[in-house]
Amino acid sequence: MRQITSTSRDAAILFATRGIRLFAYGFLSVILVLYLSSLRITEHRIGTLLSLTLVGDVAISLFLTTHADRIGRRRTLVIGAFLMLVAALVFAATHDFTLLVIAATIGVISPSGNEVGPFLAVEQTALAQTTPAESRTSVFAWYNLTGSFATALGALAAGLFTHYRNIVIGYGVLGLFMALLFTRLSPRVESRGGQAPAPVRKSKGIIAKLSLLFALDSFAGGLVVQSIVAYWFYRRFGLSPAIIGAIFFGANVLAGVSALAAARIARRIGLVNTMVFTHLPSNILLILVPLMPRLDLAIIVLLARFSISQMDVPTRQSYVMAVVDESERTAAAGITGVARTCGAALAPVLAMPLIAGLAHDWVPFVAAGALKIVYDLALLWSTRSANVH
Repeated sequence: MRQITSTSRDAAILFATRGIRLFAYGFLSVILVLYLSSLRITEHRIGTLLSLTLVGDVAISLFLTTHADRIGRRRTLVIGAFLMLVAALVFAATHDFTLLVIAATIGVISPSGNEVGPFLAVEQTALAQTTPAESRTSVFAWYNLTGSFATALGALAAGLFTHYRNIVIGYGVLGLFMALLFTRLSPRVESRGGQAPAPVRKSKGIIAKLSLLFALDSFAGGLVVQSIVAYWFYRRFGLSPAIIGAIFFGANVLAGVSALAAARIARRIGLVNTMVFTHLPSNILLILVPLMPRLDLAIIVLLARFSISQMDVPTRQSYVMAVVDESERTAAAGITGVARTCGAALAPVLAMPLIAGLAHDWVPFVAAGALKIVYDLALLWSTRSANVH
């Protein structure tokens, strides 16, 4: 924790907004589909709405993150927070499907509980700029731990509310609170040197390569997103939502804690080696999950996988910040983030029919693990001459 306390007040604000946002995402994602269903919206329309939410997020996030250094990073973050508020107000005020689609497309809504919107790219760029290089990976590790804990707590908190509309309103209130915090950021978080050049020039090659690799990793991850794995536990073992929620609360906590070890390992063996050699065993464990004959063994293997699966996240973020030109960090984070979102978006359509048919429910796990191993080896080979510490 010493690395964090030595950083600026800006870092403390960014940690706070990260926690508030991920709490809000976890808070809303638990009941979003249930809320829409309570409005008597059909499952087909709900699926359409969620897909358009992703499409809108990709378009808006790509624009905001690639122009954030021109618009102003603080202003971009405030815009994103207000888009959370706008979406919540519309969702709470109307049952009209057309208005809900517009709000979901333009606003910031997270159906999965994971990061959406322009926040992650801008925040991690600001953190990289206000943090000494030797502390960057440690700070990103604590940053991710904050998000993992907040998401888990948000999901648990949602179960305390009996009225879904109150959760939607609470989501908007948290967005407004974030906007107020973002206005307290200092000019130090802004791009240095005034107006930024065209979004990506100097780092075009490395960003393109990393985007392709990250898209492959996210496509594989999309085959086994949390909601799909939860559905697999329900189908295979008949678990109740409460027990499934408890499993994933523990999994998210382990994932967050595992990120802390990444910084120490990276100082010894480098960022890419840490990403690859902690990711490989987690992918083998992922393949083994559906092959377990009993529930207790499946849970143990899943938790073991989560205990090391997120070590690549802070190291990946730190690596991107280290290898691109400083003036293009925001754009690089935004483009690689959008690539990950696009990759993940394609996978659930393929995975869900296989999970529903128990005869082939192992296929998404094995395919995801195998593709992630391909990603790890490709990343190691493509960066073999530049393993940054």
